[in-house]
Formats: sequence, C-alpha cells, structure tokens
Amino acid sequence: MNFRRAQNGNDAVSRVLTRTIPAEGHHVLDEQSFHRMISLERKRSERSHNSFLLVLLDAAGPSPSYENGQTLGKILSALSIATRETDVTGWYKHEATVGVLLTEIATGERNSIVSRVLTRIGGSLRSQLTFEQFRQISISFHLFPEDWKQDTQLPPSNPTLYPDLFKLDNSKSTYRLVKRVLDIGGSLLLLILCAPIFSFIALTIKLTSVGPVLFRQARIGQYGIPFAMWKFRSMHANNDASNHKEYVKQLIAGKALPQFSNGDGTGVYKITNDSRITRVGAWLRRSSLDELPQLVNVLKGEMSLVGPRPPVLYEVEAYDLWHRRRLLEAKPGITGLWQVSGRNRVRFDDMVRLDLAYAKTWSPWLDVKILLRTPRAVIDGAH
Repeated sequence: MNFRRAQNGNDAVSRVLTRTIPAEGHHVLDEQSFHRMISLERKRSERSHNSFLLVLLDAAGPSPSYENGQTLGKILSALSIATRETDVTGWYKHEATVGVLLTEIATGERNSIVSRVLTRIGGSLRSQLTFEQFRQISISFHLFPEDWKQDTQLPPSNPTLYPDLFKLDNSKSTYRLVKRVLDIGGSLLLLILCAPIFSFIALTIKLTSVGPVLFRQARIGQYGIPFAMWKFRSMHANNDASNHKEYVKQLIAGKALPQFSNGDGTGVYKITNDSRITRVGAWLRRSSLDELPQLVNVLKGEMSLVGPRPPVLYEVEAYDLWHRRRLLEAKPGITGLWQVSGRNRVRFDDMVRLDLAYAKTWSPWLDVKILLRTPRAVIDGAH
C-alpha cells in the first residue's frame, strides 16, 4: 500500500513537471548528465582559472506530491526566464533539487556574482510562485574553485561540488571495504613484525641527536581534511623550513632543477645535502624506514597502505587548481604508484598524473601489485 502511494506520488510529480516546463525553455538535464556537466566544468575551470557558480533550489517535501511537482515545475519556468542561454539547468537530485550552472565567471566577479544571481532568480521566482511556495524553497550557492587558504588550516572541500566523486565512492563500496580490510590487516601485521625494528630505530635516534624519537606533522588528507601524520624524526629539532618551502614552490611551478648527488647521472627532484637532516635521519630516509609510524595513521583510517603521499599545508597553497584533484580522488597512502614508478626522479606534474591515474584505475589487485613492487623501489632508491 505504501509503495503504491509513493508510486502514485511520483507519477503526479512527473505529470505536473511535463505540463509546466516551457516548451521553448532551457533544456533540463537528467541527474546523471548534470553531475557529469559539473565534473566537466571543474576541469574547464582548472584550465581557464575562471570560476563557475552552482545554484541549487530545493522545494521537495518529505515525499513526492502533486504540490511539490507544481512548485518544481514553476521553478523550472522561472529559471528559463532568469538564466542565460549558456547556463546549464538540470536535476541535481531527480525531481527534488534543481541545479543551475553559471559558467565562465571572471575572478573579479566572484564577490558580486552571488548577490546579482540571487536578485535575478529571486525576482523571477516571486513572479511565478505563491508566497507559500516561495517560502518553502531552499536556495544555496556554491562557487568553484573554493578558497582553500584560510588562516592556518584548510577547510574540507565542499562535497556539493563533487557529486560524481561521491557517487563513484558509493559504486565502489565493496572494493573500499576490501581496501579497508587490507589496510587494517596489513598495518597490524607490519606493526607486530616491525616491533624490533621500531625499538632499534628509536634507540638509535635517541643516542645520536637531541629531540623526540617521533615527529608529528600536520598533513592534508582526502577532501582537504588535515590530520597529524607520524614519522621517525630524521631532522635536527627546531630546524628552519624556509629553504624547503621555497624549493617546494619552485618544484610545483616546474622551475626546480634536478639535483645530482648519486654519481650515476640520475637527477632527483628533492633537496640533497640538506643540513637539517641528521646522519641517522639520512639513512632512515634512504631506506624509507622513517615512514613506518604511519602504520598507526593507516590503522586509524587517516591513510591507506597505498595512495598519494599526503602534502604539507604550504605545498597545497602552491598547487595549481588541477593538482588539488590528487587530494580529492583517493585517500593518502604510505606507498603508491609514484613511489614504484620513479619516486623523486619524476617531475611534480608527472607525480600528480600518476596519482590521478591510480585513483582512476584503482582496485584491490592494483594495491597488492604496488605493495609487492614497493620493497624493490625502496632498495633502488637507497642506492
């Protein structure tokens, strides 16, 4: 009986929308196509550095009804009047939330565009709707790109602007469960097996330099959410990071030159002969043993065994727009496709492309293959 009533409600909404959408109005995209359009606009914005505005209008009640259908139909009529031909209208949520994409917004317009759009759309809605219908509408505005620079920590990304990514996460829910089981089982096993190594490294660090054994550093995780990442301390305490910050900016901008220090003619994109690093720390870094405490981050769910390396805040602040995708499309990891495909011998842009390729083709089997290739990559990198 309840199913039949819901079905009748859906039919009523569809009949009302069919009658009220203007014949010569803007074409209304279905939910899947509209989400795809949001994804394409993000990529266009990354190239052009122009912004776009996503406007969402929600008039859906707790269940489908004839009245909701009438309101949504009138909203679509109002939008066909208030929006430009180049704007894109579609269902953000099928027959519940209407979305409008206003594209190619110049940087100087960002501060004024929301008020202008609200005035234009609001006026059109008032002319089409009753006061009670207008009062029930919820309108929200979402600008892309988001401003990730805010005081000393990044805000999480606005999930509304990434419906395609969250749908992809849901479609791979079984794979993600397998990945999480692999992360928990693998990190627990390695923590047990490496306990003697942990003790040896801790003692060596304590005997050879002043400062704590472990180093806790703020890193940026998936969706821009900060977390505390653990490493064995490989640097002198209270060091100056200004040189590293400047080098990172040059590296991301593609202006850093490879450093030659191995005597084999192979250049690496990192600071060599870094005075901040202790003698023991240099060995820990070459062998990647300084990364072992991150198994705790994996166990807590902040990282995965396999994924992009989590960056520090000042690195993200230097990112181009498209670089941010490496933080959105996969959880950070201890090892990854970049580490087993060249590590520091790869330019920054190529590293990001490897991270994005991993996110696009990810599967539990790919994780296993990367984990199996990691020891060889560590050995090669240590020479």
